[in-house]
Amino acid sequence: MARTLVMAGAAALAGVLAALSTPAMAQYPDRPIKMIVPWAAGGDTDNIFRPFAAELQKHIGQPVVVANVSGASGTTGAREAKAAAPDGYTIYAVHDYIHLTFYAGISDVKYSDFEPICLVSATPSVLTASAKTPWKNWQELADDAKKRPGEITVGATLGSTSHIFPAMIEKAAGVKFKFVSYDGLAPRMNALLGGHINLTDSNLTQKGKVEAGLLRYIAIASEKRDPEAPDVPTLKELGMNIVYEVARGIFVPKGTPAPVRAKLEESCAKATKEPSFAQAMKVQGTRVAFLNANDYAQFLAKIDNENKVVMTDLGLIKK
Repeated sequence: MARTLVMAGAAALAGVLAALSTPAMAQYPDRPIKMIVPWAAGGDTDNIFRPFAAELQKHIGQPVVVANVSGASGTTGAREAKAAAPDGYTIYAVHDYIHLTFYAGISDVKYSDFEPICLVSATPSVLTASAKTPWKNWQELADDAKKRPGEITVGATLGSTSHIFPAMIEKAAGVKFKFVSYDGLAPRMNALLGGHINLTDSNLTQKGKVEAGLLRYIAIASEKRDPEAPDVPTLKELGMNIVYEVARGIFVPKGTPAPVRAKLEESCAKATKEPSFAQAMKVQGTRVAFLNANDYAQFLAKIDNENKVVMTDLGLIKK
């Protein structure tokens, strides 16, 4: 009898708690959501997540406010996102850098410190030169690099995708570059346009500057030539087995309730299906690449392992 009473009491308590919590969960969200973008305004990640935020807020029913929290190769924003209350009112706009900076010893934050919500997009990297350089194609660049090891400058966010991508080319081609550190794409592009550096990792968003003669595309890291830039050869065509896309998605802090995560995931799925989002991504040289939370979790585990292997192979992993 006592056991029955205890169980009945527990059931009653559970019912009360459910009654108290369900309305609050049902109301999520009831105020604006903060989206932490760990890079400066005007860079690729910012330019991809701002149109995504606009689509997301249509479907989630509250404003989604972008907060640029840059610094320390994305680590400042990652730490703020990790420390945020796990209530669904802070979401974190992330890309592959989170794997790289952790293995490089730059950051103490790793992807598994968060809950994945969805993958949003994928952007093929393009090796891009200043128009002030003398090379018209990869062969001219490679020949020059072999004559002047360590002299050709590459702007990069050290330990991030813009560092790993040219480092992979460096290794595959048997050349040596000089890496110069910048915190994000926007300052790197300013340096490239000014001729202060020779090369950087960019993407098809710079097509207008290429057509204007301000920059020069050398090679793209996609499987096939892109119809937006059909004259740009792939690295595979040039004899380097490199396919490299920057994958971007949404995380939330660990401990965020499952119903909140489900609401965000559902809204993300709808946002990425909007034709206006696909058009915005085309402008950004990017393809829409939605994955739900479960599939995104598997994808993250896969690329985390791949990035660890690449970092180890390039000698960039912290021992």
